[in-house]
Amino acid sequence: MLSQLRFKGKQLVLAICYLGFALYIAMAAILLFFSPYRQANRTNDAGAVVTDINLVPFQTISNYIKASGHINTSVWVTNLFGNVLAFMPLGFFLPLLFRRFMKFWPTVILVFISTLAVECLQLFFHVGSFDIDDIILNTLGGAIGYLFYKAVANISSIVLKGK
Repeated sequence: MLSQLRFKGKQLVLAICYLGFALYIAMAAILLFFSPYRQANRTNDAGAVVTDINLVPFQTISNYIKASGHINTSVWVTNLFGNVLAFMPLGFFLPLLFRRFMKFWPTVILVFISTLAVECLQLFFHVGSFDIDDIILNTLGGAIGYLFYKAVANISSIVLKGK
């Protein structure tokens, strides 16, 4: 979208957006694969690494909602809303910077594939768990990010036409 607009200082704005996107990708990679809480592998009595896998959609989400009154609020809020918030920037940056993602479904599909890849890599490298609910929440976050992009794009076009 930015590449299609004409305004003074466009190159600077475009460079800042690409830099923001690169920083987002780097920060997400660090948080998803290298942060200290991801490095704690559990082992069973035989010393083998235990990997948590949830393939039942909405199981983890419903467990957190059911237990919300019994566990620390920050735990379930961070897990549920953090997973949504973590991928909102991806849903925003993709259509902003790349023409092929200016439509909803290509953006959401790439967010879904990216999230699936993250979950598979976490499973393979034993840095977290594979949870289908994370894929659902992350994809929802990407879709919300895309809708936020559309709102900003619509407002921007109105403001730029008014000048």
